[in-house]
Amino acid sequence: MNAGNNPGSAPHAGGGARAGAPLAKVALHHPVVNRLNAERAADFQLRLADRLTAFAGSMPFVYIHILVFGTWMLVFEQSPWPTLTLAVSLEAIFLSTFVMIGQNRQSAFQQEKADHEFAEEDQELKLNTQLTREIHELTREVHERIVGVSGAPGTKGPA
Repeated sequence: MNAGNNPGSAPHAGGGARAGAPLAKVALHHPVVNRLNAERAADFQLRLADRLTAFAGSMPFVYIHILVFGTWMLVFEQSPWPTLTLAVSLEAIFLSTFVMIGQNRQSAFQQEKADHEFAEEDQELKLNTQLTREIHELTREVHERIVGVSGAPGTKGPA
């Protein structure tokens, strides 16, 4: 299989694909993904939100909370832990906000990707329709030259 047929690789820098030439791996992404990744990299708040949600969705986050809450309950505060309850409630508010931010970003990404794909599919449909019409016209012309009948009403074949 040549480099042009392999979506996961591109020709080595220096020209086209050569026999035995190494191929550089290129990560192919949807244009919307590339644009949104560039926007995320350029915006401090988006980078911070990505890091916070990545950490909040990790097992180290869980382990830290087990350690902190266990220590707090056993060492620092007596039952029914009113300060711990306040801290956990505030943390839950912020974590739910991070989840909603992530869902909103995912929803916006999905909508933008769907719009992009619709535009591409619509363009392909128009191109396919045009090509089908051209093929039909060429087939009709070939038929006229071989058979000698134009197919138009009132015309007769060769005499």
